[in-house]
Amino acid sequence: MAGVTFEGVAKVYPDGTRAVDHFSLDIQNGEFMVLVGPSGCGKTTALRMLAGLEEISEGRVLIGDRVVNHVPSRNRDIAMVFQSYALYPHLSVYENIAFGLRVKKVPKDEIERRVKDASRILDLDAVLQRKPRALSGGQRQRVAMGRAIVRQPQAFLMDEPLSNLDAKLRVRTRAEIAKLQHDLGVTTIYVTHDQVEALTMGDRIAVMKKGELQQVAGSQELYDRPVNLFVAGFIGSPAMNLLEGRLERTDGRFDIHLGSQTIALDDQGIEARPALRAYEGREVILGIRPEDLDDAAMAESPPTRHLTGKVELTEALGSEIMVHFSLDAKPAATEDMQELQRDIGDDREAASVVGAESGGAVIVGRFNPRSRVQEGDTVEVAVDTRSLHFFDPESGLGIYDKPS
Repeated sequence: MAGVTFEGVAKVYPDGTRAVDHFSLDIQNGEFMVLVGPSGCGKTTALRMLAGLEEISEGRVLIGDRVVNHVPSRNRDIAMVFQSYALYPHLSVYENIAFGLRVKKVPKDEIERRVKDASRILDLDAVLQRKPRALSGGQRQRVAMGRAIVRQPQAFLMDEPLSNLDAKLRVRTRAEIAKLQHDLGVTTIYVTHDQVEALTMGDRIAVMKKGELQQVAGSQELYDRPVNLFVAGFIGSPAMNLLEGRLERTDGRFDIHLGSQTIALDDQGIEARPALRAYEGREVILGIRPEDLDDAAMAESPPTRHLTGKVELTEALGSEIMVHFSLDAKPAATEDMQELQRDIGDDREAASVVGAESGGAVIVGRFNPRSRVQEGDTVEVAVDTRSLHFFDPESGLGIYDKPS
């Protein structure tokens, strides 16, 4: 096992496109690191440079203390698990798992020991003699994992390994992979565009945008203190609501003005973000997580911390109701938001259309399942002001400890 280091790595194609740029990341020995970001952000290219499948244009990649820029892929002592499984259809499960060891001429008894160990860990004992066509998608993915495990590499590289599985199986398999990595303790770099996968699996998560690293942190820190608007909008499902606002002080208290409405801010929230005081009388971008919005009829909250909106859509999920409501406020319309809209797709685009028709913004709240709101209702929405997020509208950076 070994750590992995990217030092100022870039990938530049002949036409000048920089798919990865100034990428520096230190992955500790035994760490589960997830690379996440929209399609085309460079995460798979970074993984392929580490694997030796893409040439490195600038910078250095190290596995342990060894620079591997010009080391052939087969000599890097890594194992890859692909989206497509890449199993040999004419070989049994046992033979697929053992294939790489036989190519390396590992002794037969050692091959048998390693394959049996891997099949026990992955619960494949009952299917060792079957061909891949006789397996479920989840079993095929575990066979691909077994082929990687038996090589006992210094690092596992996984490129969207769950994308071919159905939703229920993805949830189960991501838990299996996370537990397996924890038990084996092998350094793992895992690429996904699914931020739920990233949050639930990684020790740390590296968020990428247009080939550049945006933030590296644990899942809770990414969620609670996103470094900029891009990370704030990308991490979380449903996405954080982002609105244009103006910070004012009234009778010694801070308020945020959103269109024709005003929210009184919580002293605790201001104390947690001392740099926010410098924005008095200035424009800011306000971020509100859906779970920090609820039906005011179901919550204990003063009217000074309410928003009024029109219910456009409700989605009853049993444990909660997702309520989409329009209000007289301007959605944040930065370059980051436009890119997120393109990546997230139809849901956000549909909300934008509804917002345009209503002359304001559409935001989403996770309401108490006992709420009786219906489409077309005017609703009072309680805002948990202790958990609000604030961003500089020019730089897009989060407003936390230091004045901008």
